[in-house]
Amino acid sequence: MIELPVVSKETENKRRKPNWLRVKLPVGPEYAKVRKLVDKNKLHTICESGNCPNMGECWGAGTATFMILGNVCTRSCSFCAVATGRPPEYDLEEPKRVAEAIKTMGVKHAVITSVNRDELKDRGAEIWYQTVVQTKQLSPETTIETLIPDVKGNWEALYRMIDAGQEVVSHNVETVKELYRPVRPQAKYPRSLEELKRIKEYGKRSKSGAMLGLGETDDQVFQLMDDLAEVGLDILTLGQYLQPTKRHHEVIEYVHPDKFEFFKEEGLKRGIKYVESGPLVRSSYHAERHVHV
Repeated sequence: MIELPVVSKETENKRRKPNWLRVKLPVGPEYAKVRKLVDKNKLHTICESGNCPNMGECWGAGTATFMILGNVCTRSCSFCAVATGRPPEYDLEEPKRVAEAIKTMGVKHAVITSVNRDELKDRGAEIWYQTVVQTKQLSPETTIETLIPDVKGNWEALYRMIDAGQEVVSHNVETVKELYRPVRPQAKYPRSLEELKRIKEYGKRSKSGAMLGLGETDDQVFQLMDDLAEVGLDILTLGQYLQPTKRHHEVIEYVHPDKFEFFKEEGLKRGIKYVESGPLVRSSYHAERHVHV
């Protein structure tokens, strides 16, 4: 007879989904309006592809985070719900469609992100540039945050991506240095820090985000914040990791809201100007608040 390992009550409690992670189902006229707009313009959103728990709240408020360059990623991160594989040819008309959708929605602040397109020489930088430029042309009063991918050290591509007039440039570190291999196997922690450093040096308001509950220690989170402060980061988001499917990285711990508040205070002490920290916080959650930090 095989004896199963004994799981302590403390471990069971850490892995049981708590009440504070309950979210409302997406409903209402504004949600339906955004849903129709996204479908009509054949747009991708990270809200859907990433199974974001805040989709109902954000879409209900008439906002969405647009995902350009398709919905198939060249990376295979163990936390991410976006499909992995060989992406199709990108659509040169996509910048125009995104810009028109943002104008139709009348949003005051738009967030744009993308999958990784490692197979492209410019990492998709020209599509990035055109999307922001055309959005600004149609909606000059709209502020924009771009959540850009790892350019694998192609700094020329990075500068093209961030030179289009957006107010905030974000690149997520996603987790602590020690967990990069199991969580972000094709990424490099020092490279992401270098990308954030260059974004800040270029004169942009810099932003990054990380997930908690993947098995990190408090000291590792402190070191992460120290490293981000050292490269001049302006804005940090911390949220609870939620497992998209059973094939993805398991949740090691559901972090209590009080702990998130503690990390927020620690981040501010280290000189990061704005820290958004809570179980349901995601990269683009309350993004409109980060423009004038």
